Amino acid sequence: MLDQIFDYLHFHFSIEASIVLLLLIFLEAVLSADNAIALAAIAQGLEDKEKEAKALNFGLLIAYVLRITLLLTATWVQKYWQFELIGAAYLLWLVFQHFTSEEDEEHQHHGPRFTSLLQVIPILAFTDLAFSLDSVTTAIAFSQETWLVLTGTTIGVITLRFMAGLFIRWLDEFTHLEDAGYITVAFVGVRLLLRVVNESLVPPEWVVISAIAIILAWGFSKRNLLEDDSVPTPTPTPELEKQEVTE
Repeated sequence: MLDQIFDYLHFHFSIEASIVLLLLIFLEAVLSADNAIALAAIAQGLEDKEKEAKALNFGLLIAYVLRITLLLTATWVQKYWQFELIGAAYLLWLVFQHFTSEEDEEHQHHGPRFTSLLQVIPILAFTDLAFSLDSVTTAIAFSQETWLVLTGTTIGVITLRFMAGLFIRWLDEFTHLEDAGYITVAFVGVRLLLRVVNESLVPPEWVVISAIAIILAWGFSKRNLLEDDSVPTPTPTPELEKQEVTE
């Protein structure tokens, strides 16, 4: 029975397979940066900040099941351009919703606000699924070994959870990071849309990675002014120094 399972998964371990697995994990990590920012920004919309971690855990657990389902049915899904069109429309709608939201006192946009986990978990899961429509083609083209793709996806989701947790903290620290994240989301949405219109118009992977790197570099270019930094440290005056010496 195990032989049948291994044959179905194309399980043939070798040195080449381990190298491909490392490359798949690297691609998952690089291409998940924009996904992680989007998920972090969505989770940050919870009014109860203590629920952010729970939202990411449950949302990505459902997203993992959806990813595996997508990978196992990828050959069938790729026959229907409607899936990519829906994914592109959903991602571009998220971007539109972000940049048309009200600005705060610092003229920064923020996404929608949520009051419960049940509101945010489905959005997290389907956002990751929309991103997966863009990466599943790359993963399958990279390797026909099903077990390799599934293993890379599993490690990729774990990495995504870790990165999203970091980005939740960084979103409060860096001024342009949230906008940069949604710009990369728009980039992925347009990429999916181009794939529907004309496959030859889709930019190559090195262009995608380079664009994400440049946009994220801008996102990390400016720190928010912390309250401790905004309050100037009082400079001791000569009268105060004399009083301290006298005491």
